[in-house]
Amino acid sequence: MKRKLFKLSALVGVVLLAFSACGCGCGAANPATEPALGVDLQEITVRQLQQGYQDGRFTITDVVKGYLNRIEAVDRSGPRLNAILCVNPDALKIAAELDAEMAAGKTRGPLHGIPVILKDNIDSIDPMPTTAGATVLRNSFVKKDSWVAKKLRAAGAVILAKANMSEWANFRANFSSSGWSGVGGQTRNPYVLDRNPCGSSAGSGVAVAANLCVVAIGTETNGSIVCPANNNGIVGLKPTVGLVSRSGIIPISSSQDTAGPMGRTVEDVAICLGTLVGIDETDTKTLTAPGKAQSDYAQFLKTDGLKGKRIGMLKGSADYHHKVDTLLQQAAAFLKSRGATIIEVESPKERAMENDSFQVMLYEFKDGLNNYFAGLGNAAPVNDLEGLIGFNKADPIELRYFDQKLLEMAQEKGDLASPEYKKALAAMWKAARDEGIDRLMDAHTLDAIMAPTGAPAWKTDLIDGDHFLGGSSSLAAIAGYPSITVPMGFVDELPVGVSFFGRAWSEPLLLEIAYGYEQGTRQRRPPKFLVSD
Repeated sequence: MKRKLFKLSALVGVVLLAFSACGCGCGAANPATEPALGVDLQEITVRQLQQGYQDGRFTITDVVKGYLNRIEAVDRSGPRLNAILCVNPDALKIAAELDAEMAAGKTRGPLHGIPVILKDNIDSIDPMPTTAGATVLRNSFVKKDSWVAKKLRAAGAVILAKANMSEWANFRANFSSSGWSGVGGQTRNPYVLDRNPCGSSAGSGVAVAANLCVVAIGTETNGSIVCPANNNGIVGLKPTVGLVSRSGIIPISSSQDTAGPMGRTVEDVAICLGTLVGIDETDTKTLTAPGKAQSDYAQFLKTDGLKGKRIGMLKGSADYHHKVDTLLQQAAAFLKSRGATIIEVESPKERAMENDSFQVMLYEFKDGLNNYFAGLGNAAPVNDLEGLIGFNKADPIELRYFDQKLLEMAQEKGDLASPEYKKALAAMWKAARDEGIDRLMDAHTLDAIMAPTGAPAWKTDLIDGDHFLGGSSSLAAIAGYPSITVPMGFVDELPVGVSFFGRAWSEPLLLEIAYGYEQGTRQRRPPKFLVSD
């Protein structure tokens, strides 16, 4: 959940195995690092890794060791990015098992042997806690994989680590700093270290940007995938709600929550997405997806995918920063040069739908979090939201910088049978869907809508919280529709992205557009870990 969508809302043992299984360390060396064990991991892609495995140039174990070395050098030492909460102590064991399978002629699919980092609100049975960044869950070890972890494991991915995040996915405080958690402290932006990584999937975005993994999994309620992707110069895809099961993910909103892939290229994101989809009887939202999901999204990646596309550009969507507006106009000009038609369209009024969405989140957060705590049994020292509020009041870390106003507001709400909840839910969907994205696309015969993802990263501030200038995540997020952000350029040394979003289940079309834009512009460049003057 991205910060400041409304006044009271929040954005919704490494190779040196001497490290503890869940050290929340940060830590120094040269972040450029030399190739580890013959594997140069800088900007490497899924396909390049797979080709290297097949050619025998390196093993999965080599690659995992290389990434663990890089986490030590870049995250816990050197620039001290603080993106990683916990390294998987079984990562090398898993890598060895996957190497043995490959040696025997067996591969599980395109993610076989690919290191992936999970946001730490995603349950995993690896010996790492799932904390949502909260002190109360510091020692919460789950007994069952989330849907996402299960699907990744079945596909042969190596779950390498858990990523730091905005605590409770940034749905806790009246104001806060994105990327801060009671367990992990503040995540830093790898482009300019005192700038904010955005959230709540802060650690996932930073880990990908800084080449600590190939891909990472984030979650979004409103902006929590696309905003960190924007601030960290990567690709982030928020799927249609229901395409990827939320089972085993610590929730905010059952109406808006979704997990999604974050990577350095559109192709890597597309490959990862295909492994995550499916029907899960324990998540009723996925029951609406039969016939909509694809096992292979890479098939939609075409370098000429922009030809003939009609794309609506939201008027005034970059008014929060003049340099972002310049980049947006350049992006539109490029799209036209590749055969797309750009139509300026009026942006739907968002304030009312955001207010309704906020009310829905308060109700659904209370219901979802109470259910999650109940499923933990004795794994947490509290049983419900009310207990969490009491725990935080007594904890020396949790309220040191920020309050817990949103937790308290959620606790005051009733259950999901409340007329207020039902009215707000119906109103927000009508505004975001029928009178929002669907109306715009019908009226102008659009394939997609585009807007700048956000402004350049602001300076991190633990006193006054985030200084968020603006972003375009709300419309697709509240509708539950898909969006993808791709690097659009730089404002000085800070990256910004452009978002494409559209109707429910339009991931293939959005990936085609995003890939055509990415391949023709190549705006991604790795961070330099700069220090402000």
